Amino acid sequence: MRETTQKINSVTLKKHRALRGEMTPPPDKSISHRAVFFSSLAYGKSMVSNVLRAGDTNSTINAFRMLGVEIEEMPDGSLSIDGPGFMQLREPPDVIDCGNSGTTTRLLAGVLSGCRFFSVLTGDQSLRGRPMGRVIRPLHEMGAMIAARDINRYLPMSITGGGLKAITYKMPVASAQVKSAIVLAGLFADGETVIEEPVKSRDHTETMLKAYGADVCVDDLKITVKGGVELSPCDMTVPGDISSAAFFIAGALMVEGSELLIKDVGLNPTRTGFIDVIRKMGADVQVLDGRELSGEPVGSLLCKYTDKLSPITLSKEDIPSLIDEFPILCVLAARAGGVTQIRGASELRVKESDRISAMATELGKMGVKIKEYDDGVAIEGPVELRGSNNLQSYGDHRIAMALSIAAISAEGESVINGTEAVGISYPDFYDTLKGLTH
Repeated sequence: MRETTQKINSVTLKKHRALRGEMTPPPDKSISHRAVFFSSLAYGKSMVSNVLRAGDTNSTINAFRMLGVEIEEMPDGSLSIDGPGFMQLREPPDVIDCGNSGTTTRLLAGVLSGCRFFSVLTGDQSLRGRPMGRVIRPLHEMGAMIAARDINRYLPMSITGGGLKAITYKMPVASAQVKSAIVLAGLFADGETVIEEPVKSRDHTETMLKAYGADVCVDDLKITVKGGVELSPCDMTVPGDISSAAFFIAGALMVEGSELLIKDVGLNPTRTGFIDVIRKMGADVQVLDGRELSGEPVGSLLCKYTDKLSPITLSKEDIPSLIDEFPILCVLAARAGGVTQIRGASELRVKESDRISAMATELGKMGVKIKEYDDGVAIEGPVELRGSNNLQSYGDHRIAMALSIAAISAEGESVINGTEAVGISYPDFYDTLKGLTH
């Protein structure tokens, strides 16, 4: 039986027998962000139900309150958002603190580039070390005046917006955040802004904006947005987060005797790369009750312990749909019989942490044979994981949760430090884990 002891900023975990029962993951973080963004830019009142309330999404909510948007939490937890219209946002009275949220920062940069006032964005130590040049460059090209630390590379970032012109922009790297920033800036621009992606990234922005009345056209890897179109209010219900569910899916696959039903999960095809990959590895995961919720496909996942997993080789084209699941995929790869190769993932070195280095270092402490490359890892399995009393999260919520799942399937005791980071996306993670223990 698993035992859990929680201290300040650390968790101690031991091996347990199974994960069994039913659970619903927290609301999707990406969709929650965008629902707040688009409702705030619309003219009129929108209701957003089942919105994630965690560190990152609270940063977005607080930012729009500073921009003059009335956001009220209702008794049932939904948000009533009374938007003034995207041309009526007001200059913030202070610096906007985006906390740890890259999504808040980059998407907000797109919005503020279209606003005829001065604003400044900053964040915590981790966010101030994440690259912003990739979003600043196209916004500069559209006409925004932006200055950032270290020759326009890092936060803090000041923006004086307005007078944007439409551009055609070929993205050098697939990034849903950068794409979304350009799309949002395009709402303010004269003419039609065109973005061309090298490979498909998550498409919540272009899908959801249509529901709010934006003139957005998607043609394979090309997105066209027409400027000057007023957004209309829209009622949205946010589905469960597939990226948060991934940790429990992996736990069920790895811990003998497990059978877990994960309900009401978002199954957008640009987000289900993890499911596709683990099925190729032989994982016993079934999709049940498929349906649509607020324009997004959802369903339930029945996940069962899988004794033998096969290795897999992933390349650059696979990474955009797995950007959040890399840490837990590394844990699963340690249980596969052979060498799993994950390459073309250099983007992961500039997430909340250097996820490539972090997983190579921490899984190495647990006995995993893992080789680190500039753009990925090679993991040789199967390995019987062993506990470690000094695992580090590097302040990264997904590293902390991935190591926690590794710990409950490892021999001996493990201590994961820096577990306060899980509050960024999944504040109830450890309570949920405890509730599924049998």
